[in-house]
Amino acid sequence: MTTYYPKGTCSREIHVELDGDRIANIEVIGGCNGNLKGVAALLKGMNAQEAIARIRGITCGPKTTSCPDQISYAIEQALAEAK
Repeated sequence: MTTYYPKGTCSREIHVELDGDRIANIEVIGGCNGNLKGVAALLKGMNAQEAIARIRGITCGPKTTSCPDQISYAIEQALAEAK
């Protein structure tokens, strides 16, 4: 399992667990609880690279990032650590 510390969002910590190149589990600490549980549920089982492509660059209001955007960086870190 990888732990990522997001930057510029309400969430404080993101845990990513991969099963090969697929997302086994994502847990986000802090942030909008229900929304982030929903995002995590939708990403579960998805190819990690596809998930990154879908959520990278999403912004939150005037911010240049968002929790989904930061999740993409957490997934990318998990992929790098798995090599």
